[in-house]
Amino acid sequence: MRLTVQRLAAAVAVFCWALVAGAVIDASQSAPRAQFDNPEEQFKYGSLGIESEEGFPYWIWQALPRVFADKLPRPGGYDSFGFVWEPGHEMPVGFSTADQFGGPRVSVNCAFCHTSAYRLEPEGPRTLVMAGPGNLVNPQAYARFLYTVADDPRFNAGELLKAIDGLTNLSWTRRMQYRMLLIPGTRRALQRQKKEFAWMDRNPDWGAGRIDPFNPIRFRLLKQPIDTSIGNADMMPLWKMKGRTAIHWDGLATSFHESMLSSGIGNGASRKSIQLGTLGRLEQWFSELPSPRYPLPINAPLSTQGGPLFVQHCASCHAPGGARTGSVVPISEVGTDAHRVDMWTEASAAAFNAFADGYPWDFKGFRKTNGYVAVPLDGVWLRAPYLHNGSVPSLHDLLEQPDTRPKAFFRGYELLDPVRVGFVSDGPVAERIGTRYDTSLPGNGNGGHLYGTDLTSDQKRALLEFLKTL
Repeated sequence: MRLTVQRLAAAVAVFCWALVAGAVIDASQSAPRAQFDNPEEQFKYGSLGIESEEGFPYWIWQALPRVFADKLPRPGGYDSFGFVWEPGHEMPVGFSTADQFGGPRVSVNCAFCHTSAYRLEPEGPRTLVMAGPGNLVNPQAYARFLYTVADDPRFNAGELLKAIDGLTNLSWTRRMQYRMLLIPGTRRALQRQKKEFAWMDRNPDWGAGRIDPFNPIRFRLLKQPIDTSIGNADMMPLWKMKGRTAIHWDGLATSFHESMLSSGIGNGASRKSIQLGTLGRLEQWFSELPSPRYPLPINAPLSTQGGPLFVQHCASCHAPGGARTGSVVPISEVGTDAHRVDMWTEASAAAFNAFADGYPWDFKGFRKTNGYVAVPLDGVWLRAPYLHNGSVPSLHDLLEQPDTRPKAFFRGYELLDPVRVGFVSDGPVAERIGTRYDTSLPGNGNGGHLYGTDLTSDQKRALLEFLKTL
């Protein structure tokens, strides 16, 4: 069989709209993909159909942190980008593999951006929560690592094959594929994509648990002109999605089904390779998946005092069945940073709705809004930092006037703060392993959302205790 290079693309994965690193050579769409009967295992390690389009050659992916340890943010290999492993698994949660020409390829799936982690004690075990907002993963740092190593002279067949030899024994044929095609092709693709994503460098860093999910869609997929917009936003949870009709922070999608399809496309699947059956199973799982319960004791009498305060000040927008729950609140009212709303345009929505014309599936529910969705607060204790851009580290801070909220803090430390309700965001450990968030930068503003800020200190403590029960 004559082997031809069909496509060699590399990108870095983000939720549901990720950039995914990869290289594809004569990839067969019928090649075996990682599939699981259990929906949770499928979520964590299953394929969405990305490997044949933008899958990263497995042994190159394994070799990179060994050859380029000096380019990592800190020691620890891929752990330094906030990837999380389960015992006994060779790949992190959120990564899948599938056999293609040249061997297995690595790609991402929904769990890459939607796996939460927390600790109750500094040295205690880490608990993972599936379908929660990814609070540790740093996709932009991962992307920049790949772009940096691609420009390094050590990214060559000799150095990488030497590292691969310490991991496995490639056959002669497979070794030649890596030497002649996969290694140089992956390097060229990464260098090309570095130029395509140069616009990221003019905006504030995403940092741990954040992403700009839609500008890559606008600029690469929809071929719209690169502009100065900032779409940086926190990752969102995917539990209890049944009945939601305003999806994403600004409600730009009106169908969770279409959002699932678009996430597969955004992660790197093509209109032909996307695994519709798999996405359908996951959609059903997310629809019924319960939010996690607060893992520490709750002060019941104090929580009881907070219940009426929640009803008075929060329920209309955030309780199930609330008059405005799930609706888009105008930016003029909520007053939070407007950059994310301004990024998505009428033209973007129209182009995305036309993207799959002529295919068995289609988009028709994308739209432009002018505000942010009043989301249900189930599992709110695990959603820190708060607001759409993750600019407020704790619920305690969110109930304070904006001028007294922290001006800077660190994201990416998973130790729960039961008093302020959030994650520990200052101190030497948070500073060492986290990423600094500066609220003075464009798109990072922590103003607005004044609801509850005029409560007394005792009322705020009671409300915080009640919020732990959601």
